[in-house]
Amino acid sequence: MWEQIRINKRNSIILLTAMAGLLLGLGGLLGYAFVGPQGVGVGILIAGGVWLVMTLISFSSGDQILLASSGAVEVTPEVHPMLFNIVEEMKIAAQLPAMPKVYIIPDPSPNAFATGRNPSKAAVAVTEGLLAKLNRDELQGVIAHEVSHIVHRDILFVTLAGIMLGTIVLLADVFLRGTIYGSHRRYSSRDNNNAQGLMIIIALVAAILAPLMAQILYFALSRKREFLADAGAVRLTRYPEGLASALEKISGSKVPMQTANKVTAPMYISSPFRGAKANLFSTHPSAEQRIHVLRAMMHGANYQDYDQAYRSVTGKSGVIPASALKESESVPTRQADTRSEPQPQAAARAQQRIRFGDFIRQQQGFAFIDCPCGVKLKLPPNLPTNKVQCPRCKTVHTVTQS
Repeated sequence: MWEQIRINKRNSIILLTAMAGLLLGLGGLLGYAFVGPQGVGVGILIAGGVWLVMTLISFSSGDQILLASSGAVEVTPEVHPMLFNIVEEMKIAAQLPAMPKVYIIPDPSPNAFATGRNPSKAAVAVTEGLLAKLNRDELQGVIAHEVSHIVHRDILFVTLAGIMLGTIVLLADVFLRGTIYGSHRRYSSRDNNNAQGLMIIIALVAAILAPLMAQILYFALSRKREFLADAGAVRLTRYPEGLASALEKISGSKVPMQTANKVTAPMYISSPFRGAKANLFSTHPSAEQRIHVLRAMMHGANYQDYDQAYRSVTGKSGVIPASALKESESVPTRQADTRSEPQPQAAARAQQRIRFGDFIRQQQGFAFIDCPCGVKLKLPPNLPTNKVQCPRCKTVHTVTQS
């Protein structure tokens, strides 16, 4: 997929350049709104400085910002062994140079995303809801999809674009407020007043359209990348039904996602906004279309098989780059993993949720006391007393402050 990697790099440059232009234009209009015509240059300079700072932040810690904004918590293998095992399998299958860090998002809605600067410094984040709903094959399909984003160098694009989009939305909001303030300024002549009124109308339209234009470009590029990541996932797992079934469960969930927003939405494997229909502002192609393409793969799991299925389902030209289609290697599909067969997992999943909840509390400074009667006391930090009574056996315990 070297051609796709090259295209991703080119598109990233185009997107960032376009967003930089929007930022500079908004900066100039913001300067006019606050100061007048003489403030246009100052506004552009300030916007240029903001663009430079945000780009540096995106490169240095953009992934951590996005993970933090999603409430993701880095976990150890003990918290969810199967998840770590699957991530390691896909890391080996994709020949990544380093094991991605693993995060869990405490959100009941099933979803996942990947982020990072490059394949050597990447992270995969999944929600609690995803772990509760999917079997092993389905979870493997989701992880393979996210690892494909890492292989295709999508993660830096999404990280940079997400931070820049958030900046444009913020500046547009500031600008709209600035035009209201600027509209109260008085000029000495009627001509100046007329010119000011015209410029304010133009500025308001620009401030409204700028973030919309940035979102359309961002979302359009993200939609295509989802199809490519689906193709890469199938090639890694050799089991199209795993990802198809996972997408069916994720898109069919009625639980709204509390930790997603318009900036982070394109990062997820499926739109976190429940009930939204596919349109120009959709962050993802329709889940139904993606599922139909995956289930139309009858003869194999390589890029040619996916491209043929895509053409037959959508009636459009293929989505896979020409260089990948030239590969002659056959990738046969496999049978379902026996470890993914239906099994009584309710108790095991409940224990996983308990372990993850305890892990989060440990990160928050909670103290844990195992009472001889079997009760596990979970005590928040900064208790007003160091004596706690067990609610079952009434034993008084002394809390040791760490």
